[in-house]
Amino acid sequence: MGHEHVQEANNKNLKRVMVALVLTGAFMVVEIVGGIISGSLALLADAGHMLTDTMALALAAMAFHVSKRPPDGRLTFGYQRFQILAAFVNGLSLLAIVGWILVEAVNRFINPNEILAETMLVVAAAGLIVNLVSFAVLHTGDRENLNIRGAALHVAGDLLGSVAAIVAAIVILYTGWLLIDPILSVAVAALILKSAWSLVKRSAHILLEGAPEWLNTRTMQDRIVAGVPGVGEIHHVHIWGLTPQQLMLTMHMSLADGTNGQADIVRKVKAFLRDEYGIGHATIEVDVDGCSDH
Repeated sequence: MGHEHVQEANNKNLKRVMVALVLTGAFMVVEIVGGIISGSLALLADAGHMLTDTMALALAAMAFHVSKRPPDGRLTFGYQRFQILAAFVNGLSLLAIVGWILVEAVNRFINPNEILAETMLVVAAAGLIVNLVSFAVLHTGDRENLNIRGAALHVAGDLLGSVAAIVAAIVILYTGWLLIDPILSVAVAALILKSAWSLVKRSAHILLEGAPEWLNTRTMQDRIVAGVPGVGEIHHVHIWGLTPQQLMLTMHMSLADGTNGQADIVRKVKAFLRDEYGIGHATIEVDVDGCSDH
């Protein structure tokens, strides 16, 4: 993926995150007040989630802004990886929210408190509308971008929280059963937990310089040898990504006996990697008289 295309995509993603940030931050205050007045854990849990969402969206916006900086003498690959770091932090904050909701839910099971269902219902319904708009804005962004995905997961968690609060308010309003509030809060926490763990796992894999999960390195090497005439043997292969969209590779390659035109073969291998695997930055060392690293 070209640098200009990446920057254009990042600019669009930044605008989407800023819209969601303004909506979420503004309604967060309303939901905190509504949760305190009504006494609803479902609302307070959603309000606490929206607080971290506001910080998460701000972090995501900052990541897109920072990633536009060009490479320099200290960060020669540039600042694209900051997006992955932001996604990792957002995933960890989601896990912390899940823990807080579970602790509060246990306390509410032991000591149920009175809840103003009417107030809870009005605030939750308004929150649902805000979260639907924010999620729609983010969902139209780059779905392979982990920074956008992390921001969207935060808002999706809020969306689920609003739905749970509406259901809890209706049940309490018509039956008076207070335990529905912590029960639905735990259900929302379980849904958030699955997505949060996936986000942390994927972003950590990239931060640890892991190869793309969909790519089989051995198969790729065999395809290069079979598909590019003149290639002998390939080894010392390392594949990683600054982001899931910006893959990089280094490897050693020997030439088949009697092969000439080293530079032309290297160009063909780079073109193969770019066209077949989307690897836009490949550094290839051609071994002459054996591997220089042995």
